[in-house]
Amino acid sequence: MPFPTEPKTFSHGLADRGLASDEALAALLDRYPEDLFDINIYSFDDRGQFSLTTGSRGKADGATLLREIKAGRVWVNLRDIELNHPDLWGPAFEALEALTGEMGVRPVKATGQMILSAPAARVPYHFDAAAVVLFHLRGRKRIYIYPTDEAHLPQTGMEKTIMRTTTEELPYDLTMDANACRLDLQAGEAVTWPLYAPHRVENLGEFNVSLSVDFQTWGSRMTRGAHFANGVLRRWGLTPAAMASTPMAARAALWACSLAMKQANLAENRIRDFERSFQLGDADRAAV
Repeated sequence: MPFPTEPKTFSHGLADRGLASDEALAALLDRYPEDLFDINIYSFDDRGQFSLTTGSRGKADGATLLREIKAGRVWVNLRDIELNHPDLWGPAFEALEALTGEMGVRPVKATGQMILSAPAARVPYHFDAAAVVLFHLRGRKRIYIYPTDEAHLPQTGMEKTIMRTTTEELPYDLTMDANACRLDLQAGEAVTWPLYAPHRVENLGEFNVSLSVDFQTWGSRMTRGAHFANGVLRRWGLTPAAMASTPMAARAALWACSLAMKQANLAENRIRDFERSFQLGDADRAAV
């Protein structure tokens, strides 16, 4: 698949549209559907290992929510931007089409999430089961992007994450940073990286706003489904072949199997019902 083999950065004009100002964000938070909020606090130890606490938006208005995000270590995702924020999604999708045209790929599905995160917020080592373009709109953040080999991205970890049967992220230790590409993003810059590349994020002391656009091609969709099917087969005691040695025709067959497996609910989604233990309007909790 002709995705980039190394991180690629470029400039964009989304940051100049005023959509990441305090006033625009407060108004967006006021009207955004509550069920499309993901509110997380990640706590880290000295070895880079983390624990996750999730929350809900509570009853506070948009201006209060924005103050709470800025005050603590909270990381807030507003999902389904493509349906709920046309002023941002329209130009972002145009930029995505231009980029994927240069790469020689055609998205069959694209979704967006707007990310609002506190100055001290961090996101642990993980991968996305789709291609990603991150448009940075406000603040400064540092992204560490790692190789996609078995040492950094074990196939079993990919399968569990795609199946959504675990709340754990990929195995990580600090020595992996020696193999990472480190990028510092400013407002007006965007980055994309190799398909499935593990990465982690640190904000650099400023409130940050970004738009993350995930997209699938037919090839990446089939590969994702193949990982799901392989995860189910592994639970049945079988040992699937390495994905790198699985031809696209076989991936297509596994993808078709994954559709039936999902219909039969053969992999319980443990992420969907993860307990939300605080409300964002609780300033003391959000700032922990």
